[in-house]
Amino acid sequence: MIVIMDTKASDAQVADVVHRLTEAGCLVRRSGMERIILGVSGAGFEPAPALVEGLAGIADVSTTEDGCHLVSRNFSPKNSEIELGQGVTIGGRELVVIAGPCSVKDQDTLYRIAEAVARIGARILRGGAYKPRTSPYSFQGVGEEGLYLLRAAADAHQLLVVSEVMEPSQIHLAAHYCDILQVGARNMQNFPLLRELGRARRPVLLKRGPAATIDELLAAAEYLAACGNVDILLCERGIRTFETATRNTMDLNAVPALNARTHLPVVVDPSHGTGWKNYVTPMARAAVAAGADAVMVEVDVDPDTALSDGAQTLDVEQFARLMDQLRRVAEAVDRTLR
Repeated sequence: MIVIMDTKASDAQVADVVHRLTEAGCLVRRSGMERIILGVSGAGFEPAPALVEGLAGIADVSTTEDGCHLVSRNFSPKNSEIELGQGVTIGGRELVVIAGPCSVKDQDTLYRIAEAVARIGARILRGGAYKPRTSPYSFQGVGEEGLYLLRAAADAHQLLVVSEVMEPSQIHLAAHYCDILQVGARNMQNFPLLRELGRARRPVLLKRGPAATIDELLAAAEYLAACGNVDILLCERGIRTFETATRNTMDLNAVPALNARTHLPVVVDPSHGTGWKNYVTPMARAAVAAGADAVMVEVDVDPDTALSDGAQTLDVEQFARLMDQLRRVAEAVDRTLR
């Protein structure tokens, strides 16, 4: 439910509305400057307009059919800017690039990758310490050792860290090492995981599931927001269709569609979206032109020896060319790129 206060509402009237809602067990989020907007969600129930009926200072009360109140444009017409530390903000004018290997392999390789992507202009180091794999016999990641190496390599080159968590028990440990916790595509609707991440107070990069609609992606983000965490990055990483020429179908329609419906920043991952390194650069350019706030790509000093997803991983020279092209596209759409 969205409660829009009158422009002349007093502080006492706003406080009275908030008190009535919290007394009823609702979580209330406030946004807006000239006009105060209250986003209201309930723990296990849908708040009804009757909760605030008759209270002074209210201009309008509305509900949404999909239940996505806190992540909707109605709650926050202004774009959210997620501040991550070290001067990095996603959702503002600066385009942010996230780069690194699919999986953490060893210290030497990771440090070389971190040095290269930082020098070329990436702001965030990505890398998998826990790896969800289709086959139980595939490489599953190196766990806490990988998180430790990511943090050390990132700190050595003034980068931030994003890595995936697969279950609630991993959140506390990963939050110790990572600036952003990633929810992989397979876990987009892992609701116990989303609830715990909502309580973790660490920015979350939420990947769209391979068969998920935009409505379902926004509903998953609402789980995080309803539990208290509104520092959410939505990631389009391709969906599964009948097409077999690429690993997934890169749905760039999702970028303007999300920008129209939510205030949350949008990240695009063309590495998983296409599955082939030759397609990553064109789709990254297109993502920036479409309005993405950040681009995430897989980069390795030697993709042929990568432990996973080598076919979609750029080498350092390819990444440098990508960054040069993204700077030109960013300038054309009134964005900046370091």
